[in-house]
Amino acid sequence: MEVAKDCQHGCLVRAGGGIIPLGRLSRNRLAAQPQHATRPKGPLWRKLIAFLGPGYLVAVGYMDPGNWATSLAGGSKFGYALLTIALLSNLMAILLQALCARLGIGAGRDLAQACRDAFPRAVALPLWVLAEIAICATDLAEVIGTAIGLNLLFKIPLEIGVVITALDVFLILAMQRLGFRWIESFVVALLGVIAACFAVQIVLADPDWRRVILGFAPTTEIVTNPEMLYLAIGIIGATVMPHNLYLHSGVVQTRRFGDTVEDRREAIKLATFDSTIALMFALLINASILILAAATFNKAGKTDVAELDQAHAFLAPLLGSAIAPTLFGIALLCCGMNSTVTATLSGQIVMEGFIDIRLPAWARRLTTRALAIVPAAIVTIWYGEAGTAKLLILSQVVLGLALPFSVVPLVMFTADRRKMKALASPRWFTALAALVAAIIIALNVKLIADQVWG
Repeated sequence: MEVAKDCQHGCLVRAGGGIIPLGRLSRNRLAAQPQHATRPKGPLWRKLIAFLGPGYLVAVGYMDPGNWATSLAGGSKFGYALLTIALLSNLMAILLQALCARLGIGAGRDLAQACRDAFPRAVALPLWVLAEIAICATDLAEVIGTAIGLNLLFKIPLEIGVVITALDVFLILAMQRLGFRWIESFVVALLGVIAACFAVQIVLADPDWRRVILGFAPTTEIVTNPEMLYLAIGIIGATVMPHNLYLHSGVVQTRRFGDTVEDRREAIKLATFDSTIALMFALLINASILILAAATFNKAGKTDVAELDQAHAFLAPLLGSAIAPTLFGIALLCCGMNSTVTATLSGQIVMEGFIDIRLPAWARRLTTRALAIVPAAIVTIWYGEAGTAKLLILSQVVLGLALPFSVVPLVMFTADRRKMKALASPRWFTALAALVAAIIIALNVKLIADQVWG
């Protein structure tokens, strides 16, 4: 059948009429693997079960080691009061990830490909560089978090732990040869271990559940108390990261769905359900970290706990159980491993999407991982543990700087009816997304200003 490219709409138009999204014929190679079969017919819950998976890869980024520090600091200093901010930041994340699913399924393009299609090379290349820098900053935090977990559990020096994290590249290669479902199963299994570890720690901590429930209700003190406001900004600022937007718009295409508008509309609904359920699970983990800090450190008067190794050392005497710090270390290690896996996948999507690079899979992954491991290893060897703490702070500042260059194109593309056709976001949804994007950007700018001048 004869086809011709419609550059304005980014689609292929059949000679006899009808539109096929260009991305359905030219997906990123991550999504171009054999796709996971879904159920075209049957009740909604059966279709949803078949569609579940990509959302949990995305949820990993919302409970990474960088989030742990803000949750520990918030819980130790202000008890349960900042649970409402954890909930608010999660709702923001749900909305933006829904846009990623809409772009990936509706246009058949991940965010990197969409940027390459829409912008001239002079704009697309700087966006690619910024995306790579953001992924390196994200990966940097995950590498350091994994190294700290190895140090807490097995007394492995941080310098060696940083190098060991390179091995996950080969783990991804092995699993991806078996199928993308293996990666999803690995991530979900580690998430289950993390949840089980925190469940036991919460039981040991025995929090005040009435205060936990009240903590999810907004309070004016968050605005009037400068210290509380600063930590609230930190929790929100550490939640939405650029790599998750690229990741979700790419991995959502690993599911098989039809080409008709009705099929893709239903796929968008199922993918949104998937990411929403997964992000509520992420909220559960983040809230558990904050609740644990409130029920142990804040209750005991230790209001300045923010470092991961501090929390590990204090848990045993405060909870009266030797198993608590071990569970904390296991959860941190699992979280770091999960985050490095998803950050590496994001690096693949960004590199292929922006510049369509032709490298073997092993070389591509080693390249993206080396970009994060090399600076982490140098700083850790040169400055030791104090240097890694500073590097974690720097990584969050870099993420704040890069975030607008991912969020703004995402909102633009999903609202563009020339590109999305009937699957463009409703105007009210776009307005809400624009508001959320503006809030997140403003908060990140505030954090950056505080780091530079404060």
